[in-house]
Order: sequence, then structure tokens, then C-alpha cells
Amino acid sequence: MSVTGRVAPGPAVGAVVLAAVLFGTSGTARELGPDSASSLSVGAARITIGSVVLWAVVLADRRREPLPPWAVVRPLRPWFAAGGVGVAIYTSLFFVAVDRAGVAVGTVVAIASGPFFAAGLDWRFRRVRPTVSWLRGTIVTVAGAAVLVLAVDSGGSGIEVLGVLAALGAGFGYAVYSVTSKTTMERGLGSTASLAIPFTIGVLVVLALSSRESLDWLRIADGLVMALYLGVVATGLAYVLFGFGLRRLSSAIAVTLVLAEPLTAALLAVVVLDEVIPWTGWLGVVAVVAGLAHVGRSATDPISAADHPSL
Repeated sequence: MSVTGRVAPGPAVGAVVLAAVLFGTSGTARELGPDSASSLSVGAARITIGSVVLWAVVLADRRREPLPPWAVVRPLRPWFAAGGVGVAIYTSLFFVAVDRAGVAVGTVVAIASGPFFAAGLDWRFRRVRPTVSWLRGTIVTVAGAAVLVLAVDSGGSGIEVLGVLAALGAGFGYAVYSVTSKTTMERGLGSTASLAIPFTIGVLVVLALSSRESLDWLRIADGLVMALYLGVVATGLAYVLFGFGLRRLSSAIAVTLVLAEPLTAALLAVVVLDEVIPWTGWLGVVAVVAGLAHVGRSATDPISAADHPSL
């Protein structure tokens, strides 16, 4: 069976783009933090603080968006588990990608791969077919991001294959988290709770993986400020905004709009980290902006879907 629908995209698109801008500051914040902080320990601190923020919002918003009864939540447990694994993969691999491939490259590869992973997962598990308009806008956006990255002078340090692979893994983890969270939203759970539950599972996995990592960097003022910023602003607040948009948009559109993140990261790398974007890179910036605008407009296109599989 197919269903059609139309979505007024304005606030939802704006919320996801603003979330992406906040996401985009995380790589630069990491670069400005203490060198003694390992990628895994930073990721663990980030999502732990972010999870606390998300649950604080859930508890504060109980009257407007109460948690559903256990009978509704129980069948969603496989989606929560999968989403938690996605969070753990993304968090663990993202900062590895930034360390090994650079802020701009690591961020772009991770986020540029996410929309295609999300579209594939949407079709495979939710039978939601992305629109042609979305595909056109996404291709333009990803191409622009690629041009931007290839044009950025990162100091001649080169790009490690391991960093690119880690970024691809991070993009896949992010897509898994987004698609599973969208599914639980559609089945009666509030947007922030849909993000908070798998986030908490991801926290447990990452904390286990990082149990031998040193957290001495948190005793340094710069380290504590970095952790609080990453957790509260670049994660907690950003995901509240992302959840608002994801509830009203398709997974593929929402994840594509997050491509505003590498654009933010690249511009911050120029302003804060003294990296250089030549004129060809600015052509990429224009393409990213144009592609994102097209994807935002595609949110009003009818979306066709087969029946969602039941778990």
C-alpha cells in the first residue's frame, strides 16, 4: 500500500540546519581542546553530557509530550538497540576521523555519506522511497562539499585512509541512529525521548570502550570547557533541534540537511584554525548552499511508502 503526504518544511528545515551548524562546531572545539584528550574519551564525555541534557528536556517536557505506556515502548526495543549501536559507532569513529583525516575532510566524508546510508536504510527497513528532487539536491550538496574539501589547504599533512574509513563508519552510524529514531517517533514516542533512549544505550557502549582511557584532561580548564560545550551545545541542544525537524521530515531529507555541518566546519577552520579556502572551494560553498536549499524545498514533495514492517 502507498501513502502520500505533504510537510510544511519551514520550521523543521530551519531547526535541522541550525542543529547542523552546532554540530559543525564540534571538530573545531576538539582541535582547540587539550592535546592530551584522546578521541574516544572526548566522545564518551560528549555523549554522556549530551544524554543528560536530552533527558532533562524529556523530563521538563513531560506534560506536553508524556512518555507512552510500556505496552507501546516494549515493541520498540530492537529499534532502540540498533539506534544505540549507531550512536556508539558514530561517536567512537567521528573524532578518529577528525584526528586522522583533518577537521574538514573527516566531517565532510562522515556527513556526506550519511544521506545515502539513510536513504538505503529507509528503503530497506521502512519502505520509504526518497524523491527524485531529494536525490538531485543531495548530489549537488555532496558534490559541493567534495569540491570544498579538495580545495581546502590542510597544511599538506595528507589524508590517512584509516581516517576516511572511520568517517564512512561514522556516517553509517549516524544514519542508523536517525532512521531508527524516526521510526520510534512514528510509533508514538516523543521526538526528544526517541533520541534520548538510544543515546543512553550508546553512552553505555562508549563508556565500556573508553574505560581504560584517561580523563585527566577534564581537570584542565580548557578540557572541562570543551567537554561542556560539546555535550551541552554541540550535542544536547543540537539534538533537541534535530529531533524537532526529524519528526516532521523524512530521514533522508533531515540527514542531508546536516550537510550544513561540514560547511560550518570548513568556514570555522578558516576563521579559527587558519586553514585556507581558495576560490574553487568557494564554488563548493555556493553549491552546498544551493543544494541544501533545493533539499529543503523537496520536503514539500509527496513521499510514497510501502507499509512499514512490524517488529
